[in-house]
Amino acid sequence: MTSRLTFGSLAGAAVSAALVVSAPAPAVAQDAADLASAVTALRAISTLRADFVQSDTRGQQVRGVLTLKRPGKIRFQYEKGVPMLIVSDGSALTFIDYEVRQVQRWPIKNSPLGALLDPSRDVGKYGRVMPTGSDRIVSVEVRDAKRPEYGVITLVFTRKAGAPGGLELSSWAALDSQKRRTIVTLSNQQYDLAVPDNTFRYNDPRGPVRR
Repeated sequence: MTSRLTFGSLAGAAVSAALVVSAPAPAVAQDAADLASAVTALRAISTLRADFVQSDTRGQQVRGVLTLKRPGKIRFQYEKGVPMLIVSDGSALTFIDYEVRQVQRWPIKNSPLGALLDPSRDVGKYGRVMPTGSDRIVSVEVRDAKRPEYGVITLVFTRKAGAPGGLELSSWAALDSQKRRTIVTLSNQQYDLAVPDNTFRYNDPRGPVRR
């Protein structure tokens, strides 16, 4: 039960912020270059597999493996003992709680993960570079000042020559309208793997039909 409640709070915060945002203030030349590099890095990812740690403001954590396939597909496979799954088939993000047999769905465009999954989302137009104090780190914040209920998401990249676009997505943080923060940190990133589309299916706990 503890795992379910912990993950439930994390997932709720993770899917509550949207990336429909307003144009930022004009950036200095380096910020503009860094933002362009971040957009290039996101668009250059075809497939990605990585370990992740997801944590909330109380320091509670769950771990698992993330698999991404553009456009639109992602799977958060949580560690053993956490009866949860988050998966996108390219059109909607689905949260499955196998313990209580619940399934919830959100359009990709209404999820903070739209920055990774929605090919129509122009992070270059809507994001702004935030100071990090390190030349190796690029941080891009996305928010809609007119829609505070969408929350805020911040994508963090590390400069790495072997990563797509020269930047490796290393973490992101989502802050919802209730000020609940969720942080997802990636490690052991692998790119351009062969990932079959059935990776993004799930067993529906409400019945025998496989979705």
